[in-house]
Amino acid sequence: MRLFEAPADYDAFCGTMAEARGRVPLRLLAFCLMPNHFHLVASPNEDGQLAEFMRLLTGTHSKRWNAWRGTTGTGAVYQGRYKAFPIQNGNHFLTVCRYVERNPLRAGLTPRAEGWRWSSLAPPAENCVLPLLESWPVPKPANWVEWVNDAVTDGELEAVRTSVRRSRPFGEATWVERAAGELRLQPSTRRLGRSIRSPGVVVKDL
Repeated sequence: MRLFEAPADYDAFCGTMAEARGRVPLRLLAFCLMPNHFHLVASPNEDGQLAEFMRLLTGTHSKRWNAWRGTTGTGAVYQGRYKAFPIQNGNHFLTVCRYVERNPLRAGLTPRAEGWRWSSLAPPAENCVLPLLESWPVPKPANWVEWVNDAVTDGELEAVRTSVRRSRPFGEATWVERAAGELRLQPSTRRLGRSIRSPGVVVKDL
């Protein structure tokens, strides 16, 4: 099923995201809204902040989504828990942000990734939540937009998707093991612990 059917649906979600961000001030670094799911790259400031932000975001959006369509009481909008995983700073962080911002291009929704308005890559005049975005923990390459639009190797794509599917920390092997230990996770775990403090990506679908 589609989560967003018209531009107004995407814009309404951006407004809800701004409200949740106002109540739970985690650092939002990158995002992309897709027709049936969304990606967030965020950095919580304290334990439990990510879970609280997602509770407010999806709970509020679900109520409004059902109210607008007259489907209140017919069932959940979001099914299952969101998927999340921590990311190592440096090139691994850039790789994940590229994956997130390149989603609409990969899906054939736009001829250029920056042409998709509901993404952190969109130009400032068109970006729906630009005021919420904070500076990255690593410098953004000068050729970032072109890099996002360049082809991605199958290996790079699969590496990120594996972390999405398994909630596995994304980084170098030694960092993955250390992060898994600190968060009391196995590297291939399907659930993310509460104590994530490094930047992490969140994926949620309908």
